[in-house]
Amino acid sequence: MVDQSLQSGSLTLGPHTRAFEEAFALRHDVPHAIAVSSGTSALEIIFRILDVTDREVVIPTNTFFATAAAVVHAGGIPRLADVSLETLALSPETLEAALTPRTAVVVLVHIGGFITPEIDAIRQICDQRGIVLVEDAAHAHGASFEGRSAGSFGQAAAFSFYPTKVMTSGEGGMITTGDDQLRDEALIYRDQGKAGFLGGDHVRMGYAWRMSELHAAVGLLHLSHLDEAIATRRRVAARYDEALAGLPGCRPLSIPAASISNFYKYVVLLDPGIDRAELKRELSDRTGVALSGEVYASPLHRQPVFAHLDGNSFPVAEDVCARHICLPVHSDMTDDEADYVVESLASVLAARTMEEAAKS
Repeated sequence: MVDQSLQSGSLTLGPHTRAFEEAFALRHDVPHAIAVSSGTSALEIIFRILDVTDREVVIPTNTFFATAAAVVHAGGIPRLADVSLETLALSPETLEAALTPRTAVVVLVHIGGFITPEIDAIRQICDQRGIVLVEDAAHAHGASFEGRSAGSFGQAAAFSFYPTKVMTSGEGGMITTGDDQLRDEALIYRDQGKAGFLGGDHVRMGYAWRMSELHAAVGLLHLSHLDEAIATRRRVAARYDEALAGLPGCRPLSIPAASISNFYKYVVLLDPGIDRAELKRELSDRTGVALSGEVYASPLHRQPVFAHLDGNSFPVAEDVCARHICLPVHSDMTDDEADYVVESLASVLAARTMEEAAKS
C-alpha cells in the first residue's frame, strides 16, 4: 500500500486515507471517522468546532498533557477533576464536583484502554445540563462496554496512533462522530481551514492537520490486525490476573466483565508504603524486567504549566498516580514472557517483605 501511494503521486488525503477512515468507522460502529495528524490535533479540532473559547472543559487530572493542552490551544479553560479509585476515570461524583455554570464540555478519558461502567451515568449528567460529552479514546482502540465501541458514546471522540498504541500509523489520529455537521467542520479544519481540498476559500482558522497517505496505509494495515492484537493482550492480562490473585503487596485494577479492555496498559496498584521507583529499579536490576510508563506518574495539577488552574483537591488521583505500576503488555507477547514478569514481580515483593521483617 505504501508503494501504491508513492507510485500514484497522491501523498495526502487520497484513497488510502478514505479507506482507513471507512474501515475505522466500521470497526468502531460510528457513522464518521476523520483521519488527522495526531490524537492531539483530533482533540483540538473537536474543541474548536464546539467553540470552547473562554469556557470550561472538565478533564480528569490523571491524563496526558495533550488533553489539557488541546483545550488551551482551542481557547478553552481546562477544569481539572478527581477520579474513581476503581476505574481511574471520572465518576458521577467527581464530575458533579467539578461542574460550574461555565462548563461547556466534559472529556471522559479511557485510561489504559478501559471504558468505565459509569459512562452512561456520566452521559446522563451531561445531557441533563446541556453539556457536550467528548471521549479521549487515545488508549482505547477496539475497546467496548456492553457491546458499544469506544468512540461511540460522546458527540465526538479522539483516537491516537502514536507508535506505543495498540495500533499505530507511525503518527496520526482519528476523530469519530455521529454528527454530520461536526464531520463536515472537521474536514475543513484539518486542511488549513479550506472549504475544499482542491481549492476554495479559507473559512476557518484551521491548520496542517492532514494525515499523509503513507501513514494511512500503515494505519489501515495495523487496523486489520487490531482484533488479533487485542486477543493477545487479553490473554496476557488473564494470565496476570490469575497469577496476581492474592499476591501480597499489590492488586490489579479490576475490569468488569461488561467492559472489554484492549489492555493498552495493565494497571497494578501497589500497597501504600511501597516505593514505586525503588521497586522498578529492583525489578530491572534483579530480573531484567522493565515496566512500561505509568498512566500517569504525575497528575496535571502537579505539572508546572498547569499550576495556575483552579480546581478542587484531587486525593484519589494523587494516590493512584503515586502508587500504580503498569506491567509489560505487547501484542506479540508469549505466555512464557508473561509468566516471567509476574514471577519476577512476586520475587521482588517477597524479598522486600523479608527485608522489612528483618529490619523490625
